[in-house]
Amino acid sequence: MKAWSYVRRKPLVVLLACVPLAGWGEIFGWGDSLVFLLAAAAIVPLAGYIGEATEALAAHTSARTGALLNATLGNAAELIITIVAIRAGLLELVKASITGSILGNLLLVLGMAMVYGGVKHGIQRFDSRSAGRNAILLVLSVLALLIPSMLSHYIGPETSPRVEALSLGVAVVMIVLYGLGLLAARQDPAEPPAGEAARAAAHWSLKQAIFVLTLSTLGVVWMSETLVQVIEAATVRLGLSEFFIGVILVPLIGNVAEHLVAISMAGQNRMTLSVEIAVSSSLQIALLVAPLLVFISLALGHPLQLIFNQFELLALLAGVLIAALVSFDGESSWLEGATLLAVYFILALAFFLLPA
Repeated sequence: MKAWSYVRRKPLVVLLACVPLAGWGEIFGWGDSLVFLLAAAAIVPLAGYIGEATEALAAHTSARTGALLNATLGNAAELIITIVAIRAGLLELVKASITGSILGNLLLVLGMAMVYGGVKHGIQRFDSRSAGRNAILLVLSVLALLIPSMLSHYIGPETSPRVEALSLGVAVVMIVLYGLGLLAARQDPAEPPAGEAARAAAHWSLKQAIFVLTLSTLGVVWMSETLVQVIEAATVRLGLSEFFIGVILVPLIGNVAEHLVAISMAGQNRMTLSVEIAVSSSLQIALLVAPLLVFISLALGHPLQLIFNQFELLALLAGVLIAALVSFDGESSWLEGATLLAVYFILALAFFLLPA
């Protein structure tokens, strides 16, 4: 009875059955497409457990250590997937997933949260100071990605040491900017919503949190290896481009549990927390995960430059600007959410129709 109650509260847990199925499918040759779908489905609940265990760990530490844990492990599942993809040399897939993660959080998640909360509660209000600060950081992060992407061809070929130096320099600046953003948030007189979420996860003991975090992380590593091994063949069989997989599917796989939490918070009229989850995740991807991958890729022997194609840059600019305009006034409605969703689906359609 307790197990059934847990499944009703956390329906994604049933997808854990896909973990052994994906392993068996790889061993017994069930086909690339089926193994790809099973591995992708398996990562969804595992990523959710990583997030829940991280929040539980943060609840058992000091505020400073908790903030550092959330900053480091908040997008751990997606970081693992992209590291495995870098090892396989799928650099364009990695850059597409960075783009898709930022857009998914700002447009899809925030849009769905505003629609759900707006239909249920009407006009909702959230902390405009925090939203404004995060919006400014997002605009700066896109500018940081825009500069090497637009100016690198004047410096030299993409693989030249000078272009590599530009990417490394920009990556350092982005990580510093992310740290300054965390410092500014800590100096806010109001308690950040992240502290509220961490206390809610304190029902796990410290040992339980460490055990779940370790086990779920190992599971994500295993499923990511399986996913990346079949992704190229699976995209051909499914009729999808690798770019579409990176922009749309990989971010959803790694973040769907966190997305559901943000939407649920909006339904409970806790819009400040909902906005914080969506926007902070985008900031973390743009200012922490992306520059970290530049350094990790060097160690793995597949250097990743912060050079994005024009379509990715246009999509990022559009997504960040519309999200900033919607959030600056500290109020949201279902119509504003529908606007964000409309932009996301238009971009998704364009990504889908791009040739492989």
